[in-house]
Amino acid sequence: MNLSRNLFIGAALTGVLLSGCTSKVTEKEQYSGYLSSYNNLQEVETPSGGTAMRWVSPSWNPNAYDTVAFTKLELYPAPKPNERVNQQTLTDLQSYMTSKAKATLGTKYRIVPNTAAAPAGSKTLVMRAAITGVSASNEGMQWYEILPITAVVGATQAATGHRDQDTEMYIEAELVDAKTNQTVARVVRKIFGKSLENESQKVTAKDFKVAIDKLTSDLQAFIR
Repeated sequence: MNLSRNLFIGAALTGVLLSGCTSKVTEKEQYSGYLSSYNNLQEVETPSGGTAMRWVSPSWNPNAYDTVAFTKLELYPAPKPNERVNQQTLTDLQSYMTSKAKATLGTKYRIVPNTAAAPAGSKTLVMRAAITGVSASNEGMQWYEILPITAVVGATQAATGHRDQDTEMYIEAELVDAKTNQTVARVVRKIFGKSLENESQKVTAKDFKVAIDKLTSDLQAFIR
């Protein structure tokens, strides 16, 4: 096989493999319907190095508020636990993310469970947030697998469940000005937890703790 043919096959395989790589952001068909609107979302890089789909009102000013009405992250739509992602994992994720969000928001704002609990005269934001999905999927083919033989091996491993898998969690959130009832920010975020060894390994809340900590550091930067 001559050099030009080798280069052609390598380029063709690279294109195929890269097209199969896992997306860093939530695809439109994965939007849950939780948010009031998905218009004008733009892909942005976050301070922690992650990627999100986000829209922020030109009038957004984190210092214009002193209170946030927020109870907990919701599970939306109604969760359907399975053998890999059980109810305990979903409950643990909900609890951990709620506590981290409250702690982060609490560094700047008074936290109340709802707008009725806000003191008179408060400048209140309402935060709506939900975990909209938790899953594990085969990792995208890596650049070093472009040789024909290793590409076939990689594909076989994926088909038989022996391939490493990405853990993924999907989050949607919006901030609403309580006085005007106007949304001031929306975000759709896909975060990655630890890689699993195969498709039989269970997903746990611990797999996402580092990713959740980075997520809350991005929230801290957004309200700074």
